[in-house]
Amino acid sequence: MTAVAGSVFTAAQFNQMIRDNLNETAPAKVTSAGQYVVADGANSIVARGVVDGSDLNSGSTTSTTYADLDAPAVVGPQVSLVTGTQALVFYHSQCLNSGAGSARATVDVSGATTIAGADNRSVATFGIADNGLGAGTTVFYTGALALTAGLNVFTMKYRVSSGTGTFDDRRLIVMPL
Repeated sequence: MTAVAGSVFTAAQFNQMIRDNLNETAPAKVTSAGQYVVADGANSIVARGVVDGSDLNSGSTTSTTYADLDAPAVVGPQVSLVTGTQALVFYHSQCLNSGAGSARATVDVSGATTIAGADNRSVATFGIADNGLGAGTTVFYTGALALTAGLNVFTMKYRVSSGTGTFDDRRLIVMPL
């Protein structure tokens, strides 16, 4: 709207041109402390928030492919949230192997997107029996690992090359973009 001297400025014009435009700003989009604003398209913003999950208990597996823990039978940690096409994912685990093999923890994605966990995005310990390592990693899902916007589920998965892997202090944090 272009204002003209002497013209009447109606309530409907105010609501459309002032109120509705202010409702599209970042402060109007966030609804709780800790949220941040990201672009979800041309001239469009949405509020997002960090989601985290943890399981500080010990679990183990003998699986040589990425899977949930066997003993006790447990999934995760796991977080479900709406993302755009990108996310920052932070995860940590203490990894131990009963033999000389490796013990690895990674994250896979399901829901709107399917991305299998992989060794090149894992935390691991190698080669010394009963030697544990606490390690963390960060993955930026973009490009070849691009997410499909929508509800995505991030789940930690575990594997060994041989022996029994024990995993403690497992933490997962997802920052959707």
